[in-house]
Order: sequence, then C-alpha cells, then structure tokens
Amino acid sequence: MEQPKFIEFKTKDGLKLPGLLYGVKKTEKIAIYLHGNGSSSVFYDKTENKILADALKKHNISIMFFNNRGANIVKKLDVKKGERKERKKYGMAFEKIKECIEDIDGAIYFLGKLGYKEFYLIGSSTGANKVCVYNFYKPKNQIIKYVLLSGGDDTGIYYQLLGKKRFVELLSKANKKIKAGKGEEIISELLAYDLIFSHKGFYDIANPDGDYNVFPFYEELKKIIYPPKSAFDILNQ
Repeated sequence: MEQPKFIEFKTKDGLKLPGLLYGVKKTEKIAIYLHGNGSSSVFYDKTENKILADALKKHNISIMFFNNRGANIVKKLDVKKGERKERKKYGMAFEKIKECIEDIDGAIYFLGKLGYKEFYLIGSSTGANKVCVYNFYKPKNQIIKYVLLSGGDDTGIYYQLLGKKRFVELLSKANKKIKAGKGEEIISELLAYDLIFSHKGFYDIANPDGDYNVFPFYEELKKIIYPPKSAFDILNQ
C-alpha cells in the first residue's frame, strides 16, 4: 500500500472537506469511511487507517477517510457560495446529523470524477448512525453496500449521564433556545460534565425522536424514554 494522498472536496452547500485517499491501482471500487463524533479526526491514527486500507486492498478496494463537518468538538469552516465566503461553526458541538447527506454526496461526486464507480459506505460509532440516516432520507443512491461498526446510542448515553430530570430540562431548554434563534449558544450546564454543546447540537444528538436515535440500545434494555416512533425504525429500513 502506497502512502495516502491528501485530498479535498467540496459539498453542495459550500464546505471544503479534507481527507486521505488510499488508492489501489486499476480498480473502480472504493469504500468511504465515516468517523465518529467528539474529537474524532481521520488524521490522528495512521496505524488504524492502514489496517483497514491494507485489508481492503486484498479485495482490490480503495478507501477514502475524510473529516466530515462533525470532526473535532468545535471547528470553524469557510462556507463558500459564489464569490461570497462566510465563516461558520461546525464540529460535534454544532452539527446536525442530517447534514451528513451533503458530506457523503460530496465525497461520492468527487470520487466519481476520479473514475470510481462502485461505492461502499463504512460508518464507525456515530458514522454508523450517519449511514442509516443517509439511507433513510436518500434510499435511492449510488452505494452498493453499507458497513455498520459500533453504532452509537447517544440519547441513552446522555440520559444515563445526566439523569432523567436534568436530561428532560436541558432538552426542553435547548428546544426553546432554538425557537428563539439562539441555537448556537453553548449550554453552560454541560460544561461541568466536560461536554461542549450548542443548544442545536445537543437537541439533535439527545432528542429521543430525532434522526440521531438510530440505535436506542439503552432505551430498549431499560424500557425508558421511548420516542413516538418505533425503536430501531430507521435501522430496520
């Protein structure tokens, strides 16, 4: 396996995202890897990347790792629309999971221009949630196969961490702040838990009836905080 090639590609909504392409010569097959949230980034673990790249090479499959808009906890990125450029806040603290559609489509379009025609989507942790969300909202797509690794139950994690009373209070407060146009404000109450979230980011990740709640393991085992929709509804599709 040769050294990875640094790449950048654009999304339709104006972001430029960086990545690493582990190319295999004379193949039209490629896997796209979606990392998890938190402080995640594909640029910090060369060994782990190489293990997966080497394994796929044996099957004549290239792979691209890239930092999506949810990489790191807080990250300011340039959004370019025409000649206009705007600096906006991203990273886990501000991300909405449904935006993964723009990132994945941007990756597919970029790789298609390089000559790849057969695409696989691998998601790890929150990346697995994003695979399911992508398929849910865009079932007719160019992906041949999905791989789900360690899908995350973030709603259950924060419910267990905060306890029912505080969880419900912060979720309600976040919803009100969003409606008041203050969704990007940081939630001060979560700093004591070593968590940095905007109201919109927390509401998206913790809402039991939100797109994020693809793998409600804790809720199912404990029989608590059931969302109006059926458990594992998005996954079942």
